[in-house]
Amino acid sequence: MYPNDINETANDILGYSRWWQVAAAAVMMAMVSPYQYVWSALEGPLAAELDASLSALGFVFTAFVIIMALVQFPAGWWRDRHGPRAVTFAAGILAGGGYVGLAFATELWQVYLTYGLGAAGVGMVYTVAVNTAVKWFPDKRGLTTGIGTMAFAAGSAAFVPFIRYMIDADALSTGLWSMGLLIGVGIVVGTVVLKDPPHDWALAGSTDPDAPADDSTDETEAVADGGDGRRHYTWREMVRTWQFWAMYFMFFAVSAAGLMITARTILYAEAVGLTAATATIAATLLPIGSAGGRLVIGGLSDRVGRELITAVSFLLCGVATLAIVAFGILGSGIGFIFAVAVAVFFWSSQFSLFPSLVGDYYGSRYSSANYSLVYSGKMWGGVFGGGVVGWLVVVIGWDLTFVLGGVLALAAGAVGFLLRPPSSGTPGVDR
Repeated sequence: MYPNDINETANDILGYSRWWQVAAAAVMMAMVSPYQYVWSALEGPLAAELDASLSALGFVFTAFVIIMALVQFPAGWWRDRHGPRAVTFAAGILAGGGYVGLAFATELWQVYLTYGLGAAGVGMVYTVAVNTAVKWFPDKRGLTTGIGTMAFAAGSAAFVPFIRYMIDADALSTGLWSMGLLIGVGIVVGTVVLKDPPHDWALAGSTDPDAPADDSTDETEAVADGGDGRRHYTWREMVRTWQFWAMYFMFFAVSAAGLMITARTILYAEAVGLTAATATIAATLLPIGSAGGRLVIGGLSDRVGRELITAVSFLLCGVATLAIVAFGILGSGIGFIFAVAVAVFFWSSQFSLFPSLVGDYYGSRYSSANYSLVYSGKMWGGVFGGGVVGWLVVVIGWDLTFVLGGVLALAAGAVGFLLRPPSSGTPGVDR
């Protein structure tokens, strides 16, 4: 599909290797990772400093997930039409400023406000970073989106020890504004590197470094995606295809299982009587398995059919989730740890598989806006993994709740076997 000299074409356009685009995107993803992965270390100390209850802070993270998902559509829409630099610069101000503001928060509402502003910056960085890989690497979408999303999962490894040290040194405020400045500066510097390619550059073989993005296309029409008859779909055209709704359900269902495991592994281990060491090891493996799944499965999907890899990955996530329950009932700590690692490994693959599928199915021109709509399914997965799971545990117990999560992942895998590209003819009409 793509010419053998695609690297040379990209070098002519940029003046340097296209891999620098992925490197810049990955660094920015790592920079904003503390908002998702350091919150558990911040929640208790913030509650103590503000003299607030943990329940009062309980919805800060939920608000973060929702705002991060919602902001991606307008940010992606803008980026697809005007390039990544303005939206990335604004993201640096918001993401950096969020932690700086949090450092000086003295009231509960200020925590919600500053973390919410930071969440908007995180969502903007996320959609820019993921779709930079989609736009520059049509031949390696799975691998390159895996690199970026792996950085988002693993980047917090450097921040967690730092913030815990600052907490122990009774210098939380200093730690927060220091991280905020680093995040803001790192993202703003990244805007110098980021650049979008001309439309259809890979398929058409364009080597004109000054070729402008054609922003004149009516948003209600699809345009040719090169000489093979593929099309660029706008978000309005995408939502008229059944593939979008299938992927939206899959994103929700597998997110529900994965976020349930991420948020409740320690509590479930305690509920079934496993040792504290087992719970700690299982929780420690969560970010490692999450990072590995995004990279390994994403790269594999470039070589094997993407739909097959997606379906099998989610089925294995479901099987491993059910295995968590089985090993918990049997009291096997080793089995429990192994099942948690496998479930998270295959759950996290969605963050490299779905942006790649969106690019494959609907083209790269509007990929930022299009993927943001699919990604919004994570909101409902977060609602399930948070509040709904807490309610279900009281109503039906831990075991059945985790079984339900496993069934949702299995359902996502089953739907994955139905996926196939939309018709390349009239938008919204499938073969």
